[in-house]
Amino acid sequence: MTRPSIIRRWATALCAAALLCAAAHARGPAPADVAVSALPAEGRDVLVRIKAGGPFRYDRDGVIFGNREHRLPERKRGYYHEYTVPTPGAKNRGARRIVCGGAKTAPDACYYTADHYETFARIRE
Repeated sequence: MTRPSIIRRWATALCAAALLCAAAHARGPAPADVAVSALPAEGRDVLVRIKAGGPFRYDRDGVIFGNREHRLPERKRGYYHEYTVPTPGAKNRGARRIVCGGAKTAPDACYYTADHYETFARIRE
């Protein structure tokens, strides 16, 4: 093997590794897990309502979640829907949400955030 072909192979391998690392970093770390039993009571109630198709307390419940922060696995627009988890004492919707992906009453996965989309934990049943 000639020296230029070895260098080309090394360069190709380094570029591929860099692209894989960049892609993994752009998606961010996988969300942690949280058991349903560890959710606040209001969150458990919202999960029951999601599976029943409602009723929901807020008009915005069930709207498409755009995942603009890219903190959840990348999916086609319209896959994720968000729901408010009421915060006792809050005068507005508060920061707590559940975001579910897939069919509205039989989601593939649901995620909980207590800090308005800064961090997520995948809900495990």
